[in-house]
Amino acid sequence: MNDVSQASDASPRMAGRFRGFLPVVIDVETGGFNQATDALLEIAAVTVGFDDEGTLDLRESISYHVTPFEGSNIEAASLEVNGIDPYHPLRPAIPERDALGRIFRLVRESMKAAGCKRAVLVGHNAHFDLGFLNAAIARSGIKRSPFHPFSCFDTATLAGVAYGQTVLRRAATAAGMDWDDEAAHSARYDTEQTARLFCRIVNRFQPIYEAVPPAPQD
Repeated sequence: MNDVSQASDASPRMAGRFRGFLPVVIDVETGGFNQATDALLEIAAVTVGFDDEGTLDLRESISYHVTPFEGSNIEAASLEVNGIDPYHPLRPAIPERDALGRIFRLVRESMKAAGCKRAVLVGHNAHFDLGFLNAAIARSGIKRSPFHPFSCFDTATLAGVAYGQTVLRRAATAAGMDWDDEAAHSARYDTEQTARLFCRIVNRFQPIYEAVPPAPQD
């Protein structure tokens, strides 16, 4: 586990900001594009929280190499992009269920601390990550996921509105962030960069949010 930030969260602020949801940034590296057949190879999660000044920032970051599930498909073209050798003898991979269990423990602890009732996945092209997450949950026989099963926050869409860019690297650059091409396409790096981008967008629009009367919670 890597503690990105140790600042305490102001629970009422987070609990009220996203309709009781806690945004958790997720990124997956996979053996292809088909969530039903292609292997989940890496997964990372980053939690976020508000500081005392009302600025959203990164909290904790974790990532795991994942053992391909039995019978899974792995496309060579995908490995060329993400640079993963799924069967390298020194690769510290763990089963899907173990990786999800560790991430879900962090998410539930963060939800409790923030006063939130459920987590919502934040991702760049988020439905891709959510699809692979849901498929891994089903394969693992996990009955209770902290994540909403179909709602998500997509930073590709948000960055298109805020910066006119939808590619993660270009959106990050437009937001004034540094970008390391050598580190890109690892789950941890992409997740932390997506989390920073999400925080910058939320903080940028915070004055507009504060100017609008709060809507009733359903």
